[in-house]
Amino acid sequence: MYKSAEIISKLVDNIEKVMVGKRRVVEFMVISLLCEGHVLIEDVPGVGKTTLAASLARSLDLDYKRIQFTPDILPADITGLTIFDQKAGEFRYHPGVVMTNILLADEINRTSPKTQSSLLEVMEEKQVTVDGQTHKLPKPFMVLATQNPVEYVGTFPLPEAQLDRFFMKIQIGYPTFEEEMEILNRFRDKNPFDYLNPVASAEDIIDIQQKVKHVHVDESVNRYIISIVRATRNNGDIALGISPRGSLALFHACQAWALYQGRDYVIPDDVKLLALPVLSHRIILKPEAGLRDISSYDVLREIMDSIHVPIR
Repeated sequence: MYKSAEIISKLVDNIEKVMVGKRRVVEFMVISLLCEGHVLIEDVPGVGKTTLAASLARSLDLDYKRIQFTPDILPADITGLTIFDQKAGEFRYHPGVVMTNILLADEINRTSPKTQSSLLEVMEEKQVTVDGQTHKLPKPFMVLATQNPVEYVGTFPLPEAQLDRFFMKIQIGYPTFEEEMEILNRFRDKNPFDYLNPVASAEDIIDIQQKVKHVHVDESVNRYIISIVRATRNNGDIALGISPRGSLALFHACQAWALYQGRDYVIPDDVKLLALPVLSHRIILKPEAGLRDISSYDVLREIMDSIHVPIR
């Protein structure tokens, strides 16, 4: 347990050498990886989304690929295709961009729903089927998808059923004054990313992914999670509440966070910390809530304030 916590801390610290002042963002990304989940990053350009994904891959010595989504990207660009090899006299599979460990899907909402679906299907099944042949994805595998929250012209917003496939939704945000000063100093004459070295391996992550599943969750914490989720299904501001997939995601996120903190059990504070990034994107608000300038974060906070927190 303590060895796993040490590995996770080293990984977070290493990525922080490049991502200045964004420790919580880095922690949430790593927690998602440990839960075999994927992350949707909604933020403006230039805040470090690409650097975040690349730093994670380099810190673990994993294969990393990036694809810029545009309207003309096809599903075959994602999954790959079979091409007839005249010399060999047979069809051979040519892997798509998804055959990697860490995939940055940049501006996922700029491609067609058909292409979006091809990626999200792969995310769920962890395999690719092309012309009847199934190809397993490498392990570990994680998608970091980005979308710009400001520009909507020429985009195809992800529907709720697809948003629900993402384990967490996070925002990097602009740095503070002090953090931006540190960025200027740290990147003045060199890029720290160029000097980033691996601090763990794929085998370490796969091992920790299995250990996460054995972290104890008391029945009182289970009831707390379910109470939050069920409250979203009966709230006057919410048109579509959180599914059981959301309950499981929060459950596993708490297990991973507890392990990161060196514990073999989950506490209610874990739930309170992780509920917003895990659940907020799984809610669809009613139109009248939007008119009152209420966000899913606001509704979730209100719900959590109204629910009894179990005593440790």
